Amino acid sequence: AAAGLTYVGAYVINTYKSYDNFLQDKYALLPAVIILAIAVVMFIIGLIGWCATFRESRLGLGLFLAIILIIFIAEVSAFVLGFVYREKVKTDVQDTMRSVFEKYDGKSPESTVMDYLQGQLHCCGVKNYSDWTSTQWFNATGNNSVPLSCCRQEMKNCTGRLDQPQEL
Repeated sequence: AAAGLTYVGAYVINTYKSYDNFLQDKYALLPAVIILAIAVVMFIIGLIGWCATFRESRLGLGLFLAIILIIFIAEVSAFVLGFVYREKVKTDVQDTMRSVFEKYDGKSPESTVMDYLQGQLHCCGVKNYSDWTSTQWFNATGNNSVPLSCCRQEMKNCTGRLDQPQEL
């Protein structure tokens, strides 16, 4: 389990590099660091449990049980906090994404990340393609279209025009 969590933590850190323009908060890597810390703790706890079982130590097994109970309580607490604050996180991410939308010009690194994100997630805008109509880029282009990254991948001749929403 510790090896699996180590892999997940490393994967999250690696994936973060693609989305760091959206997650400008200094705590954005906190989940990955927590996952890696939990992996180390799980390894140590597993080692304690293994040693206690191997030596048939009542004290060691009692310590192992106490640690497992503490972890269970922490998991329940994390679930409750995640449930309570899910709307705040959603709002914060949407606000950050809207600020990146405002900076979109089709050429900057932030624009490249926006195009990459829309392509990877198969989406267009924060909620839908109409989010683009309120951006400076949309008004400056004047061609009534969204970026080509909004096009469905199977649509080869998509121009991003709003009068063809089935292609977006």
